[in-house]
Amino acid sequence: MKMINVLRFEELGQFILSIVLFSQLNYSWWAFPLCILLPDLSMLGYLYNTKSGAIFYNIFHHKLLAILVLTFGYWLNNQQLMLVGIILFGHAAMDRIFGYGLKFSDDFKHTHLGWIGGNKSV
Repeated sequence: MKMINVLRFEELGQFILSIVLFSQLNYSWWAFPLCILLPDLSMLGYLYNTKSGAIFYNIFHHKLLAILVLTFGYWLNNQQLMLVGIILFGHAAMDRIFGYGLKFSDDFKHTHLGWIGGNKSV
């Protein structure tokens, strides 16, 4: 099995975990699919330039931020913060299933998982 497939299965497990965690909150089921793409609003930074775009994208797609928000929400018993953390975590996992990783500042398609759509000649 190729390593990329191993990584995708790992991300699939994390995405499923986000669904399980969401199911423990007091929200209607449709809130998850409604919110799951909201972290992509961070791509608006690319309207300014690739460096700003990468910074904003990486902040909202970093799993540590998601875990910290979720943990803080749990600690405060705040369902809204828990929801935000779960959505950030699930979205990052979903993106990585499809090969969208954290961005380098030179090009939107240049990620920590490689180049989106295949290798770019250097």
